[in-house]
Amino acid sequence: MAKVAWIGLGVMGYPMAGHIAKKGGHDLTVYNRNSAKSAAWVAEFGGKTAATPAEAAKGAEFVFCCVGNDEDLRSVTTASGGAFESMAKGAIFIDNTTASADVARELYAAAKAKGFDFLDAPVSGGQAGAQNGVLTVMIGGEKAVFDKAKPVIDHYARMATLIGASGAGQVTKMVNQICIAGLVQGLAEGIHMAQKAGLDLPAVMETISKGAAGSWQMENRWKTMGDGKFDFGFAVDWMRKDLKIALDESRKNGASLPVTAMVDQFYSEVQKMGGKRWDTSSLIARLNNADKK
Repeated sequence: MAKVAWIGLGVMGYPMAGHIAKKGGHDLTVYNRNSAKSAAWVAEFGGKTAATPAEAAKGAEFVFCCVGNDEDLRSVTTASGGAFESMAKGAIFIDNTTASADVARELYAAAKAKGFDFLDAPVSGGQAGAQNGVLTVMIGGEKAVFDKAKPVIDHYARMATLIGASGAGQVTKMVNQICIAGLVQGLAEGIHMAQKAGLDLPAVMETISKGAAGSWQMENRWKTMGDGKFDFGFAVDWMRKDLKIALDESRKNGASLPVTAMVDQFYSEVQKMGGKRWDTSSLIARLNNADKK
């Protein structure tokens, strides 16, 4: 049984930390900006709460983090009262936040300077994947550190893969979001076309999903997209955050992302329609809205 700290108990972090406690039987100390959420987690899973990230991390062998963005991440690591103030030498900080590769490399260097280790470990699989403990984790860092942390990560993961050096996990998450964005736009256009042509949408989707066009998005989202229901997954606001990270990185490494840039703008139109908290499949709402103009 390891001593573990968890920082950030949002819709992802709350169940992920729960899996570490329930499946691994590890001793957890949790921190969340909203202390009521920390208290609720402890009431459900045991362990104890901490008043600051530094307090949570003190003496922990593994410190996990899942917050919103780069600035949130800095606020719980290198800022005053952050986890990096108290982490023990030889401990490992595992960051599950979807953030920039720059901040991952920055925190990796800061951790090494203080004598502990850092893995950037963003996840894919959404809220359902977190709740069911079947997330995909893409990791940047050193192999020996990854090997030590993987048994704990595995409590909430279906797959955890070391991709490369520090920052590689975050860039891989960018690739993941790029692929999803283009795919969902294609699916939205296909469903829109079928509807405009008066085709039997269930028959169309059940047929083409068994061929080369098939995907997770098609299998899980075509019906709700066809029904105009968008409360089933990752929010548009969060996808735009992720696509901005990818587009910013592309300007640094020279990657050409024309479709990603276009779909990012399509999502901005969905936001203006009131869809900030709709799930990412709501791209079809933009197409349907255009019909009304």
